[in-house]
Amino acid sequence: MEGDQETSDYTLVTRKPCFGLPTACPNCLPAYIYLKLSQLPFQLAFNSTFPDSEELPYFESGTYVAYNNEDEGVIEKLKKDGIVNLDSQLQSLPDYLSLKALIVSWLDEALTYEIWVGTEGISASKIYYSDLPWVIGKVLFYKQMYLAKNRLGLTKENAERREKLIYKRAGEAYAALSTRLGEQKFLFEDRPSSLDALFLSHMLFTIQVLPETSVLRCKLLEHGNLVRYAERLKSEFLEASSSSPSPPLHSFPSSFSGKGSKPKSKPKAEKSKEEKKFKKRARFFLAAQFLAVVIYVSVMGGVSSDEVEYEDDDY
Repeated sequence: MEGDQETSDYTLVTRKPCFGLPTACPNCLPAYIYLKLSQLPFQLAFNSTFPDSEELPYFESGTYVAYNNEDEGVIEKLKKDGIVNLDSQLQSLPDYLSLKALIVSWLDEALTYEIWVGTEGISASKIYYSDLPWVIGKVLFYKQMYLAKNRLGLTKENAERREKLIYKRAGEAYAALSTRLGEQKFLFEDRPSSLDALFLSHMLFTIQVLPETSVLRCKLLEHGNLVRYAERLKSEFLEASSSSPSPPLHSFPSSFSGKGSKPKSKPKAEKSKEEKKFKKRARFFLAAQFLAVVIYVSVMGGVSSDEVEYEDDDY
């Protein structure tokens, strides 16, 4: 694959930037950091057309596309297809699988809980639904909160017990990772890996997105060496690279059918016609999406209306 495409053609499509992060989506940020750690030149594009799409992020180059919901995610797909693999000499190490399990199970579970339950979805609404009409954003939020509670095994009866277990596991994971890291630059001594991308993404999101009252954030900040690790890598690979000559960041509301297309200058009349067409399609999409989620909530609400608490907080 590496010989088939020019690296300048590589594009990572994510959700929009927010909270001082290049993308505030917890699913998109690991892929972005992984590419930065690998020092692979790429363009960054944003797609906010489908806020609840499982395809984001996706990586494309010519006719090649790696979606988030295929082959265990973008990072695994890039490794499998030989585009960029930071773990080729690490996956056989004893600590690799155990550290990966801590990050993608216990810490991911804790972050999901914080985003959708622990912080009452304040951050989630801004990340996913701020560009949508308030009513549609609210309905989509409750739908995702319901799905998150299901994934976490939360019910009205076990909510308190599950919360304690989730935070307990997160604390143990931080302690184990802190001991493993020490004062090393990376989790595996002098070379970055996909685990660094996953863990750095988790820490940056936890520190910069979650409120100061977050239990998970407080547990993370107890480990000074983890914070220093995050600050070093952020400074070297994210902030430094953004100030050096590199492909510019792009933000365009393209639909999935238009992936990879680059905007071109058009005559004023033609542009106006395109804008009208886009607005018409957008209104149709919002109406269809609203109808779909209302039907979904009305059906699912009858099954477990006691599991989801509807509040009137402003987001």
